[in-house]
Amino acid sequence: MIIASSIGSSNGHQLVDCLASDRKALIDFKSGLQDPDNVLSSWSGASCCECNNTGAVVSIDLHNPYNYWFQWSRVGLRNLSGEIRPSLMKLKSLRYLDLSFNTFNGSPIPEFFGSLENLKYLNLSHADFNGTIPPNLGNLSRLEVLDLEYLYNLDAGNLQWLSGLISLQHLITRGVDLSRATDWVDTINKLPFITELNLNDCGLHDYNPFLASLNFTSLAVIDLGRNYGLKMIPDWLVNISSMQYIDMSHCGLDGRIPLGLGELPNLVSLDLSSNHNLSASCSQLFRGRWKKIQMLDLSGNKLHGKLPSSLGNMTSLTHLDLWYNAVEGGIPSSIGKLCNLTYFDLGGNKIIGSLPEFLEGIQSCHSKSPLPNLKQFSLDDNQLVGKIPYWLGQLENLEELDLSNNHFAGIISETHFSKLTNLKSLYLASNSLTVNVSSNWIPTFQVQDLYMSSCILGPSFPTWLKSQKELINLDFSNASISSSIPKWFWDIYSNLQRLNLSHNQLQGQLPNPLLMSQMDYLDLSFNLLEGPINFENAIYYELLDLSHNHFSGHIPQNLSDSCSFLSLSNNHLSGEIPMSIGEMFQAEVIDFSRNEFTGRIPSSLANCSRLYALDLGSNNLFGTIPNSFGQLRQLRTLHLSNNQLSGKLPSSFINLSLLETMDLGNNQFSGDIPAWIGDGYSYLRILILRSNSFTGEIISDLSNLTSLQILDLGDNNLSGNIPASLGDLKAMVQEQRTNTYLQYGGRYSEEYYKESLVMNMKGMSLEYTKTLSLVTSIDLSGNNLSGRFPQELTTLSGLEILNLSRNHLTGNIPGSISNMHQLSSLDLSSNQISGAIPPSMSSLSFLEYLNLSNNNLSGAIPYTSQMTTFEATSYAGNLGLCGLPLPLKCPGDDDDPNKGASNEKNDGDDGIIDKWFYLSVGLGFAVGLLVPYMILAVKRSWSDVYFDFVDFIVFRLLVKIRKRRINRGRRNKLRHRQ
Repeated sequence: MIIASSIGSSNGHQLVDCLASDRKALIDFKSGLQDPDNVLSSWSGASCCECNNTGAVVSIDLHNPYNYWFQWSRVGLRNLSGEIRPSLMKLKSLRYLDLSFNTFNGSPIPEFFGSLENLKYLNLSHADFNGTIPPNLGNLSRLEVLDLEYLYNLDAGNLQWLSGLISLQHLITRGVDLSRATDWVDTINKLPFITELNLNDCGLHDYNPFLASLNFTSLAVIDLGRNYGLKMIPDWLVNISSMQYIDMSHCGLDGRIPLGLGELPNLVSLDLSSNHNLSASCSQLFRGRWKKIQMLDLSGNKLHGKLPSSLGNMTSLTHLDLWYNAVEGGIPSSIGKLCNLTYFDLGGNKIIGSLPEFLEGIQSCHSKSPLPNLKQFSLDDNQLVGKIPYWLGQLENLEELDLSNNHFAGIISETHFSKLTNLKSLYLASNSLTVNVSSNWIPTFQVQDLYMSSCILGPSFPTWLKSQKELINLDFSNASISSSIPKWFWDIYSNLQRLNLSHNQLQGQLPNPLLMSQMDYLDLSFNLLEGPINFENAIYYELLDLSHNHFSGHIPQNLSDSCSFLSLSNNHLSGEIPMSIGEMFQAEVIDFSRNEFTGRIPSSLANCSRLYALDLGSNNLFGTIPNSFGQLRQLRTLHLSNNQLSGKLPSSFINLSLLETMDLGNNQFSGDIPAWIGDGYSYLRILILRSNSFTGEIISDLSNLTSLQILDLGDNNLSGNIPASLGDLKAMVQEQRTNTYLQYGGRYSEEYYKESLVMNMKGMSLEYTKTLSLVTSIDLSGNNLSGRFPQELTTLSGLEILNLSRNHLTGNIPGSISNMHQLSSLDLSSNQISGAIPPSMSSLSFLEYLNLSNNNLSGAIPYTSQMTTFEATSYAGNLGLCGLPLPLKCPGDDDDPNKGASNEKNDGDDGIIDKWFYLSVGLGFAVGLLVPYMILAVKRSWSDVYFDFVDFIVFRLLVKIRKRRINRGRRNKLRHRQ
């Protein structure tokens, strides 16, 4: 072979001079290139190339061996660029051309490449070519390899030109846009020698899954991954016996996995991961021979059923990934036969039962030990129970073990780790395990990742941790540790990157200053730590959560400017919030709530332009809200409640168009409710302005808040009528059935600001967190509102809480109130409402709290259905009301003297029923243990009828008894009052 040059290569052969024409062509070609590192310096004069005895150039390799990842690195070489001159056409013998990993700045692929008729290898990958692929590339009938990988801006159009590449064996167009190439299957079928087809991430869709005749029978590698328009696995795929490698991951495939894939005799690797709707029965799928399969990735699909014992017959398997499917049942002990297995992931399934106590087939492995080559073993997020078997401690090559988020219980001893000398990552979090090791135990491993959240490690701080010198990530949260953090811990682990010791009972103080120079995640929340907070250098923190402790003193001045999550809530911190807080340019969550901060809100907070959540509630802040807050355009939730803030709301708030929560309650704000609140807040779910000094009328434009679920304007000085337009609040018209945990910000999925809210309902204050998104509420209590109860409000059939108490409302309760089906709390007390209580109110089956006291209501209380559950206090102060549960009878009530005797008789009947009921329960329990077995032994269908009948009888009996008891209790109360 004759070599022109290769970037970074200066080795040469003792060869004769090149042909003069080839030498001239190369010099001209070089003159068009920009060579910042002068790697082509040897291309000059007579020594421009090295040739063999023919004198012809057959190969040009100018790829950058350091590739584009290192193009600006001091280690690597900068890319070639410039013009590719047509003088290359004069190299008539050129068979190999590699220009990959250079930068040709969006130049089109030269059309004259189609004239290089002897070319067998063409690699233009990662070289920044743009434009249309020249169709005359199809003239290269001798071309065997065409690599256009990651030329993102190429326009391929159709692929008909490919049919001319009759010698093509390897086609690589990964990352090239082929979305318009609807004929790609038929075109590829015209390439009889094709062995590798890499069309990953090409935007393919609408392909022909059926072929009348199959011509590419030599195909060994097909990569169609990340083509989201491919809806099904083609039928012809299972007919290519030469197939070795298949990748159709991330394609959005539907349907069933063809069982024929397991019969392909040469298949080594199959990746169908992350298609989500691709299904198969495990018992059927793994029944196939899978003769040579080594890598099998079916994660992120809908595999179902139990793993069969035949799984152990796939003895060539090295990589098995079934993560996040719907696999059920237990783990077969036959996995012990998989002696070559290095990776095994069953996480995120429905695996139940316990791990097998022993594994089969261990003797067939060369080391006579279980799974001797296994490096990663993941069973997280399942429903496994029982103890951890000891054979796990015999996996000598294991590097990662993940059993987190299961129901394992029992003791973890030193034996469980006896031979895990290569262990680097251990995940046992969210189980019920107790670690019981001696105080002088020194583990055989040196882990980097140690996650044991919710395991019992305490009460003392684990001393065996001293030996772990390579720790990077440590999570001992909720681990029942109640001691102080020892000094040696801070000395040894100054290079930790992630530390979570939250939800323990840790005591004492932090080192002053705290030296953790590499730390980017520190969570010490929910402990008993005290004293000041002082960081010598917090520049690396991305998450800092010290909430729910007893820290005191001031906020440190040198908070990390890279911190995205900062929570110091629920402590005893005092002083002013420093202006330096505005230097946290990456902050997404800042929570300083429930402390003792004083002073004004620093205007510099407006510099934190990425803020999602800001909570300064329950402090002693005063002054006005800075007008600069309007710059926080990413803000989703704002809590400033329970302070001493005053003045008017800044008009710049209208810029906070993404706001979902505005909680400004319990302050001293004044003036009218701004009209702009009704404009531009299409995402606002929660608006709380209660317990301030707002005046004027409630603006009718609040009805424009289409997402509003909670409206609280209580305890202000608002006047006028309740706007009828509130009946148009769309989010309250229907029941909220989707529970979305309101949480914001944070780069770590488990560390978000979790929205919580204290609401006045059912006569008390209740805090909502996880179910907050399901709540719908209107509270206008404690104002000077007048006029009638708007009938339009009754269209809010999804409203759960309505409080209009302590106003001056008049008129009647509309009968259409029965349309408010979801109402669970209704407070109309201390108004001037008159007329009768609508009988339709008894149909409000979810109503749990009712207060109509201190009004001018009259007539009989509709004492039926749900209305029978309320006491007399719900109606107190209405002199015109009568009937149960009030002691005052209504005119015309039956005064029959024999009624009492009848009641006594009924009471006696109830007593007899009670006795027979309890007797029947005892007999039913005994009989119920025997009858099902007898019935099931005869016929299964009979058992279904039997149990349906029993359920019906028991239900009717319980309902009848409950109603009689309720009625008897009410009669006794009434007689007592009389």
